[in-house]
Amino acid sequence: MKTKYLIGVLALALSVGVVSTADAQEKKKETVGESLDKTGKAIGKTATKVGNKTAEVAVKGGAKVVDQTFKGKMAPDGSNVYIDGKNRKYYIDKKGAKIYLKTSQIKDKPKQ
Repeated sequence: MKTKYLIGVLALALSVGVVSTADAQEKKKETVGESLDKTGKAIGKTATKVGNKTAEVAVKGGAKVVDQTFKGKMAPDGSNVYIDGKNRKYYIDKKGAKIYLKTSQIKDKPKQ
């Protein structure tokens, strides 16, 4: 009698354990539209980063060829300062835009 009772209790415990672990491992199912939205947003962010970096490199390359570099000086963000044909000082930000500087914004580069 004890063995039948013990087997019954063990069978009940195993069945409850299997059912509870099966529920814990279920994942939320996404629809096709939701996963496409996530993928589209990720691609859009990456494309924006690549575009900004490309613009920055292109503008810096053009500035090094056309304009003079202000030696011994740096912009507020630590980048190079360039002087254009009209004697205006500027630096190039991370999006590739020229940011013109006032004289008070230009800093000396630290000596190494």
